[in-house]
Amino acid sequence: MPDRIDFNCDLGEGCGDDAAILPHVSSASIACGGHAGDDGTMREAVGLCLRHGVAIGAHPSFVDREHFGRRDLDLGAGAIHLLVLAQVRRLAAICDAAGARLCFAVMESYPPQCGGLPVAGWTWDGLEGAETANGVTWGAYAVQGTYDGEALTVTQPPILLALYDPMMRDDPTGGVPGDTAESRLLEIQEELPGRLGADLLGSWPQDGRLWVQVVWDDGTWQDAADADFGDDVVVIESWLREVG
Repeated sequence: MPDRIDFNCDLGEGCGDDAAILPHVSSASIACGGHAGDDGTMREAVGLCLRHGVAIGAHPSFVDREHFGRRDLDLGAGAIHLLVLAQVRRLAAICDAAGARLCFAVMESYPPQCGGLPVAGWTWDGLEGAETANGVTWGAYAVQGTYDGEALTVTQPPILLALYDPMMRDDPTGGVPGDTAESRLLEIQEELPGRLGADLLGSWPQDGRLWVQVVWDDGTWQDAADADFGDDVVVIESWLREVG
């Protein structure tokens, strides 16, 4: 069983939500010009990932913008290998120029493979913006509810993520770099799965601190990190946020 959950999103597809989504994910699959995207959108997406400490992946696909790369183009294995290689290399060059690391590559999944926090009280009835294929229904929404430590129970009608304008998170560091060596941050990172278990969503060293995303923190995890590792070494970010 995996000891952490990676919250991933597709990026650079022209949906206009990239900057709002990035603070809430740990990895992003960037469109490489097949089904969507171009050099400009790739550069912008890579910059956003660097800013938020999000792992960068390539999202190659069939060159089929009209159908978003979802048609079977009946290409041979050799042709598919070449088009994937060309698209990944294109993004890799942009990452190199920006000083970023390309960590992985994924192909388009249709329907998408979803997982994460259990949601109670959810219904698709009357909900706009959903898609259904092969018995799977999905969509992207901002959801309000109550969290009991195991599941999120919906208390308000979901809002299409494209229409939701979340408040930007405050930067707890004030933009000032930390001074902890990366080698020490990587040592702490290795300890996190055993300490946080399923609450751990992702982590990354950045500017002298280890940034850690968890499902929910009311300050308890941050206090524990400060006590165990020292002040201003680990920054805990809660994926769920209080509203109202």
